[in-house]
Amino acid sequence: MQIHDFLHHLHFDIDKVSPPDVEVDWEDAPLSFKLYQGRPTVALWPDRTPDETPVRPADGQRVTLRRVGGFLRDSYGITQLCHAVFPAAGDTDAPHSIAQMFRRFVPSGGGLYPSELYAYLKIDEVKAGVYHYDAAHHRLVYLREGNYDGYLERAFGQPCSLSTSFGVLFVSTMFWKNFFKYHNFSYRLQGLDAGALIGQLLAAAEPFGFQARVLYQFLDDAIHHLLGLDGQEESVYAAVVLTTDGHAIGAAGSGQHGGLEAVSAQALCKELPEVKYKHYQRSKHIVPYPTLLAVNEASKLHTTKDLLQVALHRHDDAPNGVGTRQRRSERSERPDAGGVKLPAARLVPRDFAATCRNRYSPGPDFVLGKVDSTALSTLLWEALGCAAAQLSEMAPGRPHDLPRVSVAFCAHGVDGIRDGAYRYHPETHSVTLVRPGDHRLRLQQGMPIPTVNLFQVPLCFHLVGSLEDVLAAYGTRGYRMLQMEVGVVLQRLLLSAAALGMNGHPLLGYDERVCDDTYHLSSHEETCLIQVPVGFYRKTARFEGTLQVW
Repeated sequence: MQIHDFLHHLHFDIDKVSPPDVEVDWEDAPLSFKLYQGRPTVALWPDRTPDETPVRPADGQRVTLRRVGGFLRDSYGITQLCHAVFPAAGDTDAPHSIAQMFRRFVPSGGGLYPSELYAYLKIDEVKAGVYHYDAAHHRLVYLREGNYDGYLERAFGQPCSLSTSFGVLFVSTMFWKNFFKYHNFSYRLQGLDAGALIGQLLAAAEPFGFQARVLYQFLDDAIHHLLGLDGQEESVYAAVVLTTDGHAIGAAGSGQHGGLEAVSAQALCKELPEVKYKHYQRSKHIVPYPTLLAVNEASKLHTTKDLLQVALHRHDDAPNGVGTRQRRSERSERPDAGGVKLPAARLVPRDFAATCRNRYSPGPDFVLGKVDSTALSTLLWEALGCAAAQLSEMAPGRPHDLPRVSVAFCAHGVDGIRDGAYRYHPETHSVTLVRPGDHRLRLQQGMPIPTVNLFQVPLCFHLVGSLEDVLAAYGTRGYRMLQMEVGVVLQRLLLSAAALGMNGHPLLGYDERVCDDTYHLSSHEETCLIQVPVGFYRKTARFEGTLQVW
C-alpha cells in the first residue's frame, strides 16, 4: 500500500489499514511504561504532596532536581490506581467486569500510553547528560553523561541557543505498546498521544516557572543515536526545549538555518560512541509492524537541508490581503449568517493540581447540564485562542498567522447560543453558524459503537485540519506533526473543561463523512480529526486512590 493511501485510509477507511479479525492477546500485553535494566538511577522526590498546587518560583530562582521532579510527575507520572466496574453489555444477569488502570494526567487511547519521555538535563544536582524518565518509579535512569548543546543545536538545524537552557525533553513513541491492540491504526493514535503529552508539558511548565518551545523537525537518527534508540522499536516524535528565560529560546525558523552549517545525521552520529541498554516490556511475542516502520522511515529527516519552516500565509502577504486558510473558512461559512462575537472568556482560578486530578474521560457517565455562552467562550479561548502563539513552528505566533488546527462544534441548549454547528475564529474570538439545528441524532448515528450518549452533552467539539496541506508542506512527516498539534489543542480543551467542572471524552470512533458534511468541510479539503463531547458527568462505581512516592 502506498504511504499516502495508508494515511488517507487511517481517517476515511480504517478497515483497509487493519485486519478486522485481529485478536488481542491480553496475556502477552506490554507494560504501559518502559523499564530499563541495570542502569544507575536518580530518585525524584516530590516537591509537594499530589494534592497541593505547585507554587511558581520567583524569577531567577535556580532549577532544582525537586522542581524538575514535580514537573515530570505532573506531566507524565503515574498518579492514580483505579479499579473501575463496568456492567455487562445486554445481559443484566451477567457479572460485572472490573478493570485495573494506572492513570496519568494525560489521556491515551485505550490507556496504553505508547509515549516515553527522555530528558537532557544541565542542573547542579545531577550529572549533565541524558536520562529516561521512569514513570513507574518516578525516577531518572542515567543513559549518557556529557554536555550536548552543540550536538543538539546542529541536530535541530535551526536557531535555538541551548547554552541558556537547562534541558530538553524528548517525546518518543514505542510502536508495540499500542500496536498489539490497534494494529496499524495505532499510528494515528501515537501522534495524538504524543501531542496530548506535549500539551500537558506546556501546561505544567507555567506553574513551575518554565518556558518551553516545541520542535517537530530534527535529524531523527542523530537524536536516536544520542538516546541509545535504534528507531525500529521506538522513535522520537518531538523535542521540548526548556528554560527559565523565554527570551533565551530562539524564535521559530523562517526557512533559513540561522547561519548554521548544513549537517547530516550520519555525520553527527560519528561524533558520539554508540550506547545500547536492555529494557523490559513483558511481551514475549512481538508481531512485526512493517507498515509503521515504513511510514516512520519515510518521515525521517537525514540532513538539515531537509528541514522546512513553512509559515502560514499572513493576511498582508496573500493575494487581495486574504490568506489561504482564511479563504477556505469563508467558503465554508457563506451558507449562513455572519459571525457572532463571544463574551469575554472567564478567568478561571487555576488550581493546576486539582484541574489535573479532575480531568476524566466520562464515557457513558455524561449527564445533561446547562452551559452558558461565557463557559463556551472560555473553553474556546483556552483551547485555541490564547494558544495560537504556542503551537511551535507550525504556527509561528505572529498576530496574523493562523494555526493548522481549527475548532468546530455543535451546540445544544447553550444559553446565549442558538442550536447549531459552528466554526470558531481565534483571531477575532467569534463563531460563525454553519448549519442551524440540533445535530445530536446525526452525530450519534455516525458512531459505530455508541460508547458515549451524545444526547447527554451540550457541546460536541471537532478539531479540524487539512491532511493535504501538511502532506504538501512537510511530506509524510507532516501527518504526525498535524496529529501532535491536534493533541496539544485537545489537552488544552480537556484541562479547560476540567477547570470549569465539566469534562471531555476524546473519540476517534465516529464517521468522518458525517462530521465533515455537518460543517461543509469536504469542499475545501479539510476534515474532522477528532471528536470531543464535553459536558457534565456522574462517575460510575469505582475505587481509586492517589499514587505518590516518598
